Amino acid sequence: MSENENENTNEKTRQQTPETQSARRKDDIPASMRWMRRIKKTFSFFFTCSLLLLIGTTVFLVYLRAQTLPVTKTMQTSQMYDVHGEVIDTFYSGQNRQVVSLKDISPYLIHATLAVEDQNFYDHFGVDVKAVARAAIVNVQAMAKVQGAGTITQQLARNLYLTHDRTWTRKFKETVYAIQMEMQLSKDDILADYLNQIYYGHSTYGIETASELFFGKHASELTLAESAMIAGVPKGPRYYSPYYDLQNAMDRQKVVLQTMVNSGFITQSAADAAGKEKLTILPLTKKKPSAAPYFRDYVRNLATEKLGITEEQFDEGGIRIYTTLDKNAQHIAENVITKQLEGKPDLQAALVAVDPRTGEIKAMVGGRDYAENQFNRVLSNTRQPGSSFKPFVYMVALMNGFTPVSMVKSEPTVFTYDEGRQQYTPRNFNDQYTNANMDMRQAISKSDNIYAVHTILEVGPQKVIDFARKLGVASPMKPLPSLALGSFPVSPLEMASAFASIANQGVHHETTAILRIEDANGRLLYEATPVEEQVIPPAVAYVMTNLMESVFEEGGTGNRVAGTIKRPIAGKTGTTDTDAWLVGFTPELSTAVWVGYDKSRNITTVESHLASPIFADFTEQTLDAIPPKLFPIPEGVSTVYIDPVSGKLSNEDCPNAKMEAFLVGTEPTTYCTGKPANPDTAGGQKAGPKGDNGSWWNDLKRWWND
Repeated sequence: MSENENENTNEKTRQQTPETQSARRKDDIPASMRWMRRIKKTFSFFFTCSLLLLIGTTVFLVYLRAQTLPVTKTMQTSQMYDVHGEVIDTFYSGQNRQVVSLKDISPYLIHATLAVEDQNFYDHFGVDVKAVARAAIVNVQAMAKVQGAGTITQQLARNLYLTHDRTWTRKFKETVYAIQMEMQLSKDDILADYLNQIYYGHSTYGIETASELFFGKHASELTLAESAMIAGVPKGPRYYSPYYDLQNAMDRQKVVLQTMVNSGFITQSAADAAGKEKLTILPLTKKKPSAAPYFRDYVRNLATEKLGITEEQFDEGGIRIYTTLDKNAQHIAENVITKQLEGKPDLQAALVAVDPRTGEIKAMVGGRDYAENQFNRVLSNTRQPGSSFKPFVYMVALMNGFTPVSMVKSEPTVFTYDEGRQQYTPRNFNDQYTNANMDMRQAISKSDNIYAVHTILEVGPQKVIDFARKLGVASPMKPLPSLALGSFPVSPLEMASAFASIANQGVHHETTAILRIEDANGRLLYEATPVEEQVIPPAVAYVMTNLMESVFEEGGTGNRVAGTIKRPIAGKTGTTDTDAWLVGFTPELSTAVWVGYDKSRNITTVESHLASPIFADFTEQTLDAIPPKLFPIPEGVSTVYIDPVSGKLSNEDCPNAKMEAFLVGTEPTTYCTGKPANPDTAGGQKAGPKGDNGSWWNDLKRWWND
């Protein structure tokens, strides 16, 4: 090669770029080595991506685990029970639901649901990958969405937190929430929540309510056949509910049973037997009216206004309200009022009964027809009690020097009060006066107004008000003479509660309607602790009771129902131009009855007599299974025979003697003939005149009426 050629070659070499030189070097590398390098780079890329994906997934899962699930609220049906545990009414707003634990659900129902909804529930992490792949293949082959792959967890997440919109965003959120739920809840908790959330049609949510709807039993009692029937409904309640199409429901039941066989939950023979079983499906009925609508509303007001239960919690919280009501007594009260008011349009009545021993309300009727008028007259303090208020006056009098034989002349009288500055002229009913002295028993039985006004002015009206307050009468009152005649309105509930204290030997129990309230999980939210107080000396309460028994005897204002009453009973009638009352009691029951019109319309004489038969019929029917009981005589009471004319002790020279109860130390000290009392018989005399032995036996015979 010439020198010029060498120079040209060297010049060309110097003119080559680094890229050109690199390409020449690569061309010199064998193909096998270049292939290996490509594999290494690809592996490195995918490894890096996988590592980043793993790290990202781990971070995402840790993030989900740290996040709390969205706040959700499961609406449940609240229930109210009577004192015997019978349901009075149920409450729900839109969703009728009762939540139960998994252990309170039949295993058949659990297996049936798993078989048709999510066979791999206990194996996946919220998303069933195999089911997703299988559904994708089927849908691609069919060129349409014919099979879904949602798990129970995903369905629960959708029901709790999302809408049912068919969007990819909703589906993604559903998957995320499902995974999050699997990380934070146990499988059993998720399944229990699902079974309590799922919709079974007919405004019914959750398996417990559905079980009661279809078969009238608890979810724990469902048979295999019943479980298969119910488990098939959620797929399409409008299509598979037995109430809409029984044949469709039965066909779906067989599909569920066969799926349970294929899943290994039951044998083929068990499925065949269940498929042939005849099911008794309850008829679909409308919600029955409440057994005690006025009482139900009263309980609602107490719970929401005084006990801290919200309206939302009351209607949707699944709470259990255990009350004092006796449904049997309530039914009797409603029937008696309906019967007595028949044919008397617009006339209203109210009745409330209280157990004197506890203060518990046993029956409450606030009007003749709740559907027409929801106003509860039992709670209304707008009606004058009339003469039914007089026992409060007389008990104060007994504690301030009066005795059952204190005499007052019944005649037209003008009373002065306010230190002589004012006058008051009461009148007896129909202006009837004996124009002679009468004792306290006669004044009570005949409801004499002159005696009552004389008494209240003697003891002082303010003392009567203070005493009535102790008995639970909270309505406004003024210290005027007319107070003795019941001129200031009170409620029937106040009257029944106050008279209950007399029946209970002077012990006043705070009126109670709610015994306890529990939440959906059985946790105690409220428990009654009623206050009790001795507000009347027992001896005074007994003497007053003994005097009020005469109201139902011959000549008494309640005598017209004496034939109905077959037990010792005490009470007081009350009548105004617009109101008729009878408030009375036995040792077991204190009842106030009011009859009248809502719009200040006067009642007729016939209408004013309706309170007594309502009271008598209700009391006797309610206590029919309870043997008659005498009112117990406490210490501090002395019973002696007296002359009804003079009010003095009776002896063989005084005819028509009657036994009277006194506070010890207040008995008469002289005989009707002026002779001094025999110290052996004057105080606490038990024997009757002329050797009539055993006054308690006479009392028993007098009250025991076959």
